[in-house]
Amino acid sequence: MTTMRAIIMDSTGGADVLRVANVDVPTRVNAEFLVKVVAAGVNPIDVKTRSGKGASAAISSWPTILGNDFSGIVVESSYESHPLKPGDEVYGMTMVPRLGGAYAEYLTVPGMCIARKPKSLSHVEAAGVPLAALTAWGAVVDVAKAHEGQRMLIHAGAGGVGHFAIQFASFFGSYVIATGSSRNEEWLRELGAREVIDYTNSRFEDEVSDIDVVIDLVGNVSDNTGTRSLSVLKPGGLLVNVPTGSWPTVAEDAAAAGVRASGFRVSPEGSTLAVISRLIESGDVKVYVDQVFDLEEAASAHRALETGHTRGKVVLKVSDG
Repeated sequence: MTTMRAIIMDSTGGADVLRVANVDVPTRVNAEFLVKVVAAGVNPIDVKTRSGKGASAAISSWPTILGNDFSGIVVESSYESHPLKPGDEVYGMTMVPRLGGAYAEYLTVPGMCIARKPKSLSHVEAAGVPLAALTAWGAVVDVAKAHEGQRMLIHAGAGGVGHFAIQFASFFGSYVIATGSSRNEEWLRELGAREVIDYTNSRFEDEVSDIDVVIDLVGNVSDNTGTRSLSVLKPGGLLVNVPTGSWPTVAEDAAAAGVRASGFRVSPEGSTLAVISRLIESGDVKVYVDQVFDLEEAASAHRALETGHTRGKVVLKVSDG
C-alpha cells in the first residue's frame, strides 16, 4: 500500500481543475492516525478553496487534495494502547490544506480530530456530519448559547450547516425561525423550526422582529442578507456570521445598529463531535444526505453544491467499507 487514488488539483479555478490521480499514501507521524476513507463530505469551503478563495492562501505546494470531513476505518493508530484500534470505524474532520484532504482513499489526521462513528449511521451518512455539525454547534451552542425563551433566526436552514443548526437550537429550547424555500418548509418544521419564511416570496425583515440571535449562514453575498438581518435584532442582540469572506464589515455595521456581532470559524474537535454522536445515536439529531457521488465525480459534486439548492449534505463515496 504505497499509492492511492485521490482527487487532486494543480491550481485553483473552476470545477474542471479537479482530476483523478494516483498519489503516495500519506505518512503518519506523531499523534496522527492513518485512516482508510470510505466517504468524504463536500462543503462550501471546499468550493471556495478550489476557486481561489476560502483557505487557498494556505496551500503551500501543488498538487493538493481537498476534503475536510470523512468517515472511514482506522489503519494505524497513533500508539498501541490507544482506545481507537485498527479496524475501528471513525469519523472526523481534518485540517485542509495543512494536511491532505479526504478526497482520497487514505488520510492522516490528529487523534484529537476524530471520534467513533455512530453505529446508527452508514459511512456515507457519517461523512456528512463533522464539518457542518461542528460549525452549527459552535455557532448555536458555544457562541449563541441556545436556551429556552430565546428567539433565533437561522438563515439558509435547509443547507448542510443550517439543518444541524435548527436541530441544535430546537434541542436546547430556542424558538427557531428559519428562512428557506417553500419546497423545504415542511422538512424544516420537522427539524424543529417553529416558523419558516419563504425567502422567494417574502422579505424576512417584514415578517419578524425582536430577535435575540441571528445565525447568518449567508452574509452579504446574496441580497444583502447579513445587513438586512441587523434590523430584526432587538437592541443588544447578537448576529453570528459564519461564511468566510461573506461580510467584511460585519463588526462595524453591527455596532452602528446597536447590536453585537461575532464571526465563527470551526475547529475540528473530536471531543465535541463525540457529544454530537450521542445526540445522533439517541435520535435527537439527524443528518440528511441529498446527493452521493463517486470519488471520480468530485467535479460534479462541486457543481451541484454551487447551484445553492442542495438540501442537507453532498457526499463522495470514496471506497468500500
